[in-house]
Amino acid sequence: MRTDGLLTLGRWTTDRARVDGARTAIIDRGVRTTYRQLEERSAALADRLVTAGYGRGAVVATLSGNSVDHIVLFVACAKAGLVLAPISWRLTAGEIAEQLDLVDPDLLVAEPAYALSARSALDRLDRRIPSCELGEVGVEAAVPSADRPGSSGGPVRDDDPLLLVLTSGTTGRSKAVVLTHANCHWTNESLGRVLSFSESDVVLAVMPQYHVGGWNVQPLLTLRVGGTLVLERRFEAGRALRLIEEHGVTSMMGVPTNYLLMAQHPEFLHTDLSSLRVAVVGGGPAPVPLLHLWHDRGVPLTQGYGLSEAAPNVTCLPVAEARTHAGSVGFPYPLVEVARLSDAGRVETGPGTGELLVRGPNVMAGYLRDRAATDAAFVDGWLRTGDLAELDSDGRVRIVDRIKDLFISGGEMVAPVEVEAVLLTHPDVSEAVVAGVPDEQWGERAVAWVVLRPGVRLDVADLERHAEDRLARFKVPREIVVLDRIPRSSSDKPLRRELAEAYVTSAAGERR
Repeated sequence: MRTDGLLTLGRWTTDRARVDGARTAIIDRGVRTTYRQLEERSAALADRLVTAGYGRGAVVATLSGNSVDHIVLFVACAKAGLVLAPISWRLTAGEIAEQLDLVDPDLLVAEPAYALSARSALDRLDRRIPSCELGEVGVEAAVPSADRPGSSGGPVRDDDPLLLVLTSGTTGRSKAVVLTHANCHWTNESLGRVLSFSESDVVLAVMPQYHVGGWNVQPLLTLRVGGTLVLERRFEAGRALRLIEEHGVTSMMGVPTNYLLMAQHPEFLHTDLSSLRVAVVGGGPAPVPLLHLWHDRGVPLTQGYGLSEAAPNVTCLPVAEARTHAGSVGFPYPLVEVARLSDAGRVETGPGTGELLVRGPNVMAGYLRDRAATDAAFVDGWLRTGDLAELDSDGRVRIVDRIKDLFISGGEMVAPVEVEAVLLTHPDVSEAVVAGVPDEQWGERAVAWVVLRPGVRLDVADLERHAEDRLARFKVPREIVVLDRIPRSSSDKPLRRELAEAYVTSAAGERR
């Protein structure tokens, strides 16, 4: 029996509207949208996009916060065979322009709040990209005609691209991860099996929708099973606590910083959290004391592990083991396999330590228009994660360290070489090295070490402003250290890890 097309995500709202159309699908800042309304709006928008000339495979870039309008656009793209490419609103206009240049979209849809950034980014590009605003008075009212019209090309297929996820690379330049309908279907299928979601679940969605977790971990699984999504535009700890109690939230997912800020909030000890049966933490390792703090409030945080290239779910620690195996990222999700790459370059599946490898129907189709990077990301059909992991005899996974130099600050991936490149554009800086160091609130934060050009005296505050003008805030170094020289290895590579370790040791000594 042919199944092609049965895994496409545009079917989900159609099926759910038919079964239970009056049920609330989304609560967005107090406004409720039913499954029937979601289906009607997204179907109408899909028709408008196709009529305007956006054929199957056309890329729709977005610049938007979390909103029901953004979800309507996603579902419309799924129905019409278009590809959504959400871009972070936290980036500067120059960074947005770079990502637009990478994905080469057929249409840019910007929320009114980010219209100025969108226009500034578009002005930096060599070609014209049709654009419009997001919302009922924007894209749904007047879809601009496509500059590169295409035919519909037939019905949407399982292996058609659905989502382009922009992620940092070791070179500092973004890559676009191509996720298909099938990738997203299977990652939500496996996640649903582990979390046992149903139509009775109320899910608090705080992950930004320019992250893969802002789609595949939160709204999409909720919509698939017919639950109710409580959508938050941006994370605010006190408000998140209030919403859990007000709506009887049963599940949420966040990065360690989200849970830390909630635990530090004065209302944490007084909020009724009894409805919260599943709280998943991902985007970086959660400190064990934080896991215990939530467990003491009756909410075992479920540590997960994933990456954009795996759409993103790879492993999850069972709730029953949240305290006994704190620090582990658990077992592979159903349908997902893990292995490790030995020092000898062999793929091994037994206990031991090595680079974590992933295989399954959730793994990306590849990087957009980058065959070399795609080939380098795989070994013998296994996705290389770049993370050093320890597999125990029971099949649990523990992340030992990141092999790559990338680090995560508040759930956001930072590429040190990108920050270094910006620092080196300052006329007084001759060398720069950036690394992530532990931070109680953000998980990690950027620290920079710079060498000045001969004969100059640098105002560090001026260099900080220089970085702030050119980088998203989460990438800007929180401290800049001036050195006479950068320590380097025999192969002339900067000793990034040694600098970070010395910094941490020195900071610890100062606190004593």
